[in-house]
Amino acid sequence: MDAIVRCSMIIPIMIGEERDIMKGKGKAQQGSPKLLAGGNPQIPKGYGNEPVQAYIAAMPGWKSEVGRKLDVLVERCVPNVAKAVKWNTPLYGVEGQGWFLGLHCFNRYVKLTFFRGASLDPVPPENSKMPETRYFHIHETDEWNEAQLATWVRQASALPGEEL
Repeated sequence: MDAIVRCSMIIPIMIGEERDIMKGKGKAQQGSPKLLAGGNPQIPKGYGNEPVQAYIAAMPGWKSEVGRKLDVLVERCVPNVAKAVKWNTPLYGVEGQGWFLGLHCFNRYVKLTFFRGASLDPVPPENSKMPETRYFHIHETDEWNEAQLATWVRQASALPGEEL
């Protein structure tokens, strides 16, 4: 029960220069990554936390805060989570098991991709062309259930992931 509570804690709001950078103001705006069709940041392929944080900082508008909250939630639920950016998509995985989660910006929402989502309980709501993959979309005005997302993240991280 403690793990569920820790994973779904409310994440504090950033202050000062850090907040301004995440909102696209301040130092990070200089040399900002190009936004691709649909508003997805173009970030070079890389492994580790640094490219994922660069992607999150480059997410436009309200999406950056969503990305930051999701990143913190994943780190709380999956200690030592592996991170990478491939194909302009942050990926989260477990060493030796593959990738279990990806996220991607679209004009109207942030898409979470659970690569083995059909095995989660309950199953995330959005279908994919791939039978095992399921999506969860977060729109700007959505009230999303952090406890449910934490449950999906924990479940997904325990399953064999994708080798991308």
